[in-house]
Amino acid sequence: MKRQLFAPEHDAFRETVRAFLAREVLPHYEQWERDGIVSREAWRAAGKQGLLGLAVPEEFGGGGTTDFRYSTVLAEEFTRAGTPGLALGLHNDVIGPYLTGLATEEQKRRWLPGFCDGSLVTAIAMTEPGAGSDLQGIRTHAEDRGDHWLLNGSKTFISNGIIADLVIVVARTTPEGGARGLSLLVVERGTEGFERGRNLDKIGQKAQDTAELFFHDVRVPKDNLLGEHNGAFGHLMTNLAQERLSIAVSAIAAAEHLLEITTEYVKEREAFGRPLATKQHVRFEIAEMATECAVTRTFVDRCVEDHCEGGLDAVHASMAKWWATELQKRVADRCLQLHGGYGYMSEYPVAKAFTDGRIQTIYGGTTEIMKEIIGRSLLS
Repeated sequence: MKRQLFAPEHDAFRETVRAFLAREVLPHYEQWERDGIVSREAWRAAGKQGLLGLAVPEEFGGGGTTDFRYSTVLAEEFTRAGTPGLALGLHNDVIGPYLTGLATEEQKRRWLPGFCDGSLVTAIAMTEPGAGSDLQGIRTHAEDRGDHWLLNGSKTFISNGIIADLVIVVARTTPEGGARGLSLLVVERGTEGFERGRNLDKIGQKAQDTAELFFHDVRVPKDNLLGEHNGAFGHLMTNLAQERLSIAVSAIAAAEHLLEITTEYVKEREAFGRPLATKQHVRFEIAEMATECAVTRTFVDRCVEDHCEGGLDAVHASMAKWWATELQKRVADRCLQLHGGYGYMSEYPVAKAFTDGRIQTIYGGTTEIMKEIIGRSLLS
């Protein structure tokens, strides 16, 4: 089924992204995985290539486009290349909207040029040891001390936590916290009392640093409040739809790529003197995965179209996220099985995709949370 989503300019951008991956990412990726972190040179190269700040106004050095199809191309190509460590989607699609939509003019002048040229890498810190999807459980807090906020607490599982120069921290700014008592505070690298803990050892996405963060009497300037005081809950809910769509886009791209490489593998691999592709069970497995991918691709592309037109709601974003990521998980498992023992070897792309992709049903809101959002919309 031919996709109708893209125009010639998106196809040209895809070629640019592929050339960037071949030149700046793939030759270094194994080293980054050993190091547990991507080099800063890669971020600056991405900025130079115009891959950062796609939706940031041109006056601040960005691409000046709100066409999410460019982000879609970026996510698809990085997924197909197996290089999630250079987390451009997190930077552009998750954190970018907070800075472009909530920052004051002074904050934009201070932060956005570096955001776009790769000299300022970003992270957002929501999750805590005792609070994941439930924002009501956040304990990190900030006290109003007149000319500054005094921030204390800790965060965990923070993507880009080691390399980040700007961290948007979700903190309680009222004693009770909750939906009406959370604010977003931007903590900058080098701020006294801001410490980074371990670069956490994950089962996949080894090149993408994920860290613990600690805040001990951190003095955050009043000028670093992002958005409304006590308005973080609303800000977070507004931006989650794009984050979840971005995850869905990478999930279906991963499933399709796994299907492609597995289809070629079963054509070539022989068992009992004949290619695996001649076995009815194998053909049925491929047929089922191809059908599921085609149906999911159609829905996700429609969600991208709706988002470009400003019409994607939280419910459909949640549907796309949970369905596409669960499909990715199923396809990865089935494709690994069809590879047999070779599928369990780290040198095979299917093995790496299996471990790298497992997080997809967890971050950005777990599958269970997505179902809860959908169910409430239908039954309340």
